[in-house]
Amino acid sequence: MNRKSFTKRLITAPYTVWMAIFVLVPIALVVYYALTDADGHFTAGNVTAIVDYAKTFGISVELALISTAICLLMAYPLAYAIARMNTRRQSTMIMLVMLPMWMNFLIRTYAWIAILADKGLINAFLQSIGLDGFKMIGTRGAVVLGMVYNFLPYMILPIYTVLTKIEQSTIEAAQDLGASRAQVFRRVLLPMSVPGIISGITMVFVPAVSTFVISKLLGAGKTYLIGDIIENYFLGNTGTVNYNIGASLSLVLMLMILISMAIMNHFDKDESAGGMI
Repeated sequence: MNRKSFTKRLITAPYTVWMAIFVLVPIALVVYYALTDADGHFTAGNVTAIVDYAKTFGISVELALISTAICLLMAYPLAYAIARMNTRRQSTMIMLVMLPMWMNFLIRTYAWIAILADKGLINAFLQSIGLDGFKMIGTRGAVVLGMVYNFLPYMILPIYTVLTKIEQSTIEAAQDLGASRAQVFRRVLLPMSVPGIISGITMVFVPAVSTFVISKLLGAGKTYLIGDIIENYFLGNTGTVNYNIGASLSLVLMLMILISMAIMNHFDKDESAGGMI
C-alpha cells in the first residue's frame, strides 16, 4: 500500500466508522428483529403479519403521492420564477423558502393546529364574517396540508438548482427557431429539469410515506399511517410493545422506499441518456 492510498484511507476512516455505527448497525438490528420472535428464534411470521396492515400501507402511499404531486405543481413554477430573478433577489427568495426549515419540525406542525382547530384562526375568521366554521383537524386533508407545508422546500430547492444551470441562451435559441413559450417549456425546460424533478419527488415522497408526527397531530388519531403503527409497536403507545412486528413493518417500508428510489433513478438515467441534457 503506497503512502497516498494509506493517507486517503486514514482520512475516510472516521466516515466509514460513522456509517457503520449509525447506518449499517441499525439496519442490521431491524433485519434481525424482523426475522426473529421474542425468544430470538428465526420466524417468517412477522413478515406475513404485514398483510393485516395492507390497507394502512395503501393509505400511507396514497397520501404521500397526493402530497408529492401537490408539492411538484406548486414548486416548479415557483422555482422557475426564482431562477429567472437577478442574483440578489434569488438569494433573498431562497432564504425565505428555507426559513421555515430553520424551525423545529414539531413546532411547525403544532402551529397548524392553532390554525386549523375547531376554534382556530380560520374558523374564527369565518365565524366573524357570519359563516359557519368546519372541521379540519382529524381529516386527511389536514394531513396532506401538513405534508405539503413541511416538505415543499425539498421539492423547490433541487428544481431551482437545475433550472439555474439552464443558460438563457438555450431558451433564446429555441425561440429564435420559432418555438412558442409552450414548446420551449415542453421541449427544452421540462426535459432539462427532469433530474431536479426526480430528486425533488424522491426527497418529498420518502419522508411523506413514513411520517407519523404529522398524522398524529393533524390527523388527531383518525388518519392512521404506517409510521404511526411502527411507532406504537416500538414505544408501546397503545399498551403493546413488540419490536419484532415493528421491525418487520419498518423493513417492508424500507424496501418500498428503496424500490421507489430505484424506479426514480431509472427514469433519471433514461432522461439523461436520451434527453437534451
